[in-house]
Amino acid sequence: MTDELPELRASDADRERVAEQLRDALAEGRLDMEEFEERLEATYAARTYGELTPITRDLPGAVPSSPRISMVKQPVDEGSWGSRIVGGEGSSSWGVAVLGGFERKGRWTVPRRFNSFAFMGGGEIDLREANFADREVVINCVAFMGGLNVIVPPGVEVVVRGIGIMGGFDHREEGRPGDPGAPRVVVTGFAFWGGVGVERKLTRAERQRLKEERRQEKLERREARKELQGSRGDGLGDMFDALDDARDLMRERHEERRERHEERRLRHEERRERHRERREDRDRRRGGY
Repeated sequence: MTDELPELRASDADRERVAEQLRDALAEGRLDMEEFEERLEATYAARTYGELTPITRDLPGAVPSSPRISMVKQPVDEGSWGSRIVGGEGSSSWGVAVLGGFERKGRWTVPRRFNSFAFMGGGEIDLREANFADREVVINCVAFMGGLNVIVPPGVEVVVRGIGIMGGFDHREEGRPGDPGAPRVVVTGFAFWGGVGVERKLTRAERQRLKEERRQEKLERREARKELQGSRGDGLGDMFDALDDARDLMRERHEERRERHEERRLRHEERRERHRERREDRDRRRGGY
């Protein structure tokens, strides 16, 4: 039985335990960043215990070569990253925009590789509410005189490997470590006279939830200050209430400005694409005369 254990399939929880051990080793200075990244990549690529064991063999608390195996599947919390990595083939594997557009958004399953193409058009690939077929997925984007936009939720690690010629790939979301158990999104492809954007955004429902949480916290602070004010008989509670109101107003205005800026950016890109399409169409007609 001991000889067979290394060939047993490792679970996501096993890989995550090894990844956590690597993070601890990085924080303690036992691994440098290059070694950490190499071992972390090998961890998430490992399929068996035999592949996991060498990764931490030289670190304290190494994973034993003969781990105790539980044949009972542990429940996964609904809404956790583990519940969103569902396996399978994905509900959609490609998107094409030729002189038009496409969207993939809402509750859909991202395959291990999603291919997208835009020619004088645009596409949006929204992963904020999506499930994932695997812990690492590849979004392949090819844009000719068009644009593609990939939207990821907070907590997801993003790697951008695309090539742009008279165009570009957005690298602003790279370098942020992902949450434990979160998927890794690799954006690759080619852009010629076009662009591929990558942005990290909350869903509207999540923004509303956070707004409601802030409102509840504000009410609780206000009630606590009223009790303190009643016991002390001073006007500090009113002053703090006014400061809270001013701070919330500034936050709301900042969020509104950011949303308006995003809407203006999208409208500007749409107008630029329409202008480019008209110019290309005009040049083709002139060439035909």
